[in-house]
Amino acid sequence: MHIVLIIVLVALVAGLIFLPSIWVRRVLQKYKQPNDLFPGTGGELAEHLLQKLDIRGVRVEATEPDQDHYDPVARAVRLSPDNFNGRSLTAITIAAHEVGHAIQHASGYPLFRLRHGLVSVAQVAEKAGSLAIMAMPVLAIVSRSPAVGGFALLLGLGGIAMGTLVHLVTLPVEWNASFSRALPLLKEGGYISENHAQHAHRILKAAALTYVAGSLASLLSLYRWIAILRR
Repeated sequence: MHIVLIIVLVALVAGLIFLPSIWVRRVLQKYKQPNDLFPGTGGELAEHLLQKLDIRGVRVEATEPDQDHYDPVARAVRLSPDNFNGRSLTAITIAAHEVGHAIQHASGYPLFRLRHGLVSVAQVAEKAGSLAIMAMPVLAIVSRSPAVGGFALLLGLGGIAMGTLVHLVTLPVEWNASFSRALPLLKEGGYISENHAQHAHRILKAAALTYVAGSLASLLSLYRWIAILRR
């Protein structure tokens, strides 16, 4: 009975992590058609919005498929080929969302600044943490001290915790870019109709679920290491 319960819990957690990603891909794919819905492309809309909002020094570029993002270091809105060149609802909505991040950056939105700072620290911390965990058995044997191995485990746990913190801060940042920046821009500017706005809301909500899944996976990893540490 105990084993069955564990299997059920693992299946539920796996579902919470992987099913949102599958649903997101389906939603984004659905609204990629028709691909001639709007007079301008996602890339053209992004450039137009940046000019309209007088956000200077931000480029709009094409990037790899499924790699849409805003780069605060290079100050660039990067859109996948389908969204950069496309005229679908998905292309328009994702372009506005990434411009939403540029707005956050330009306005000094506190959570955006916090996330940007944490990402730089987390990248170093996660690498150091992974190395510490891999080196933990060797350090414990060579030093003949459980304390050294325990310290390496704590260092690794700290790296994982930093990554988890980044995921948790990312959620409100993404939500703000979508529903406080992008969607009002599209609706109030008359770029989409009220009917399209309902579907755009669904696209943005679906995209947010990818970060929920990432947060759950990160929390699960952190819990697993905490459980090991308590033994």
